[in-house]
Amino acid sequence: MDSLAPTTGNKADALAQRYGADSLPPAGPWNATIATMLDHRSVRGYKPNPVPPGTLETLIAAAQSAATSSNMQWWSAIAVTDPAKKKVLAEIAGGQKHIEQCPLYITWVADMSRNQRISDATKTDFETMPWLETFMVACIDAALAAQNAVVAAQSLGLRTVYIGAMRNDPVRVAALLGLPPQSFVVFGLCVGYADGKAEGEVKPRLPQSVVLHHELYDATKEAALRATYDAEMSKFSARHDLQAATWTQRVLNRLGPIKSMNGRETIRASLKKLGFEIR
Repeated sequence: MDSLAPTTGNKADALAQRYGADSLPPAGPWNATIATMLDHRSVRGYKPNPVPPGTLETLIAAAQSAATSSNMQWWSAIAVTDPAKKKVLAEIAGGQKHIEQCPLYITWVADMSRNQRISDATKTDFETMPWLETFMVACIDAALAAQNAVVAAQSLGLRTVYIGAMRNDPVRVAALLGLPPQSFVVFGLCVGYADGKAEGEVKPRLPQSVVLHHELYDATKEAALRATYDAEMSKFSARHDLQAATWTQRVLNRLGPIKSMNGRETIRASLKKLGFEIR
């Protein structure tokens, strides 16, 4: 086995890694599952070692155990191990080589085609299918399933990274994977064993007091708390030679210029080409 699964770990250390020493939340109940979740980090370098037999099926079992709206199960997953296909997917993602490196790449599909086939087979008009709500539910279902798979993978000593850049060219991705109409790759997921220093460290998150509200939404202290977080992220960025030193600067870079969308500003047109009618 290439990596040991996480243990229960040290609660104080795990919280300090996730929030920084100046923003620690109260330490509550703790177990191995929570330790695994707090140990999450995105990994962009993988050993070529294959995952153990049956790993994919275990991850999908975990994914299918996630909540799904009204048990409609609006998602599918396509496992990709073919180097040629992974190479094309890496190109679509802007040259993300870790897609080629990882032994297992899973694309997560908002799949409305399966229920459309039921509509066609039973000659029943599904009036709710074209509405934005239904499409949102399909994407949410896929995301919930994938996150279950990520936690399961981490518990087995594997590492992962989500690839939202599948949305750079969803039509090309759909053609490569042979998707039927009304199905759309929401994101991909690299799975494998971290290669050396690529595992990195846990990235700090915003203080809980920024994202957790009680009874009413309250942003009165947000600016000061964001400054504290920016200071923590500045230290993290310095350790990892990141261009955007603070979280605020990263937000400005990511949300300011339209070019940062890398083609995703045309996604509504792409969805129409993929057979979606969204009202």
